[in-house]
Amino acid sequence: MNEDQLIIGDTADKIAQCRDNYMPTNSNFLDMHQQSVALAQVKKEKPERDGVRVVFAGGYEGAERVVMFCLPDYMEIEAALDETLAVVRATHSAGSSASRSGRPLSHGDYLGALVGLGIKREMTGDILVRDDGADIILLKSIAEFVEQNFVKAGKSYLHAEVRPLSDLLIPKADAEEGHTTVASLRLDAIVSSAFRLSRTRAAEAIKGGLVFVNHSEVLKVDAPVEEGDEINLRHKGKIRVTEVGGETRKGRISVNYLRFGNGK
Repeated sequence: MNEDQLIIGDTADKIAQCRDNYMPTNSNFLDMHQQSVALAQVKKEKPERDGVRVVFAGGYEGAERVVMFCLPDYMEIEAALDETLAVVRATHSAGSSASRSGRPLSHGDYLGALVGLGIKREMTGDILVRDDGADIILLKSIAEFVEQNFVKAGKSYLHAEVRPLSDLLIPKADAEEGHTTVASLRLDAIVSSAFRLSRTRAAEAIKGGLVFVNHSEVLKVDAPVEEGDEINLRHKGKIRVTEVGGETRKGRISVNYLRFGNGK
């Protein structure tokens, strides 16, 4: 059984458990591909007919790694988030090795340290990095273990503290304004231009399952792009189409966008 089949089965099970036992259920954290697989199964199951509400949430608006919550009618998503997720705030001193070297600890430093503790990736959500540390969203069931054992990342010693989700510090996203013109609002054209790829490489990325539009995997190179769409290219970052203008004199379409850095 491959990973997609496991996600499909787990999604169906979580919906059934919520429906049959009239209680909230949830998955572990899902990456964007896994979200797409789960969402397709949710649409097939039509849980709303049985009073089950399915919500994908990762602790803050725009989270890339999310948990699928199946909720009975008496529970709101805010309560489910508070019961299920926590934040571990890891900080290092101004005199840490990372600070002395002039290189702040990276997302990879923190993730590598967590993996070194035996923490599986599906137990953790986004890692929000700051100059002096990071806020790590994770399942509440492992929060105390991480607090007690997360003492070093890279060459820097850390202080870790469990905080409620409401205390999450969300760094301001660095965004670069961009403008381009395209022959059409096809997905491959936008990905090629915004991420500075050849049209061939853009098409290969889309067909390879690396491109997501509004957090849903899209495999068709000619899928239409609209104003307001968020397009994520795995390992390369994401863009948000802010404005689709008129045609230029040469018959091309003017597009403005914001480009953000690599994912979390």
